[in-house]
Amino acid sequence: MNSQILVLLIFVIFLFALKRLRFEIKRKLRRDYYRNHYLQSDAWQRKRYVVLRRDNWRCVYCGAPATQVHHKRYARRNIGNEPIEWLVSVCKSCHDSIHH
Repeated sequence: MNSQILVLLIFVIFLFALKRLRFEIKRKLRRDYYRNHYLQSDAWQRKRYVVLRRDNWRCVYCGAPATQVHHKRYARRNIGNEPIEWLVSVCKSCHDSIHH
């Protein structure tokens, strides 16, 4: 009886570890695609320009000249299909403080 419970417990732990590993691998692939492909695309450059223009080229947090665009949220499945409302113009200083 105890050995069956132990085997079941080990199996459940193994499944949990496998699921976590799969999640981390998919997360890394999404992040790499986002950084190495999407942010270099013309589609992103157009969306970035629209956001900066919408915010009058000013950081929404401090009012300094904005040079970057920050994602308040990320599209989980369809990278690049985030609505404009999820993006804000920020200066480098504010963007760094948001991420660190």
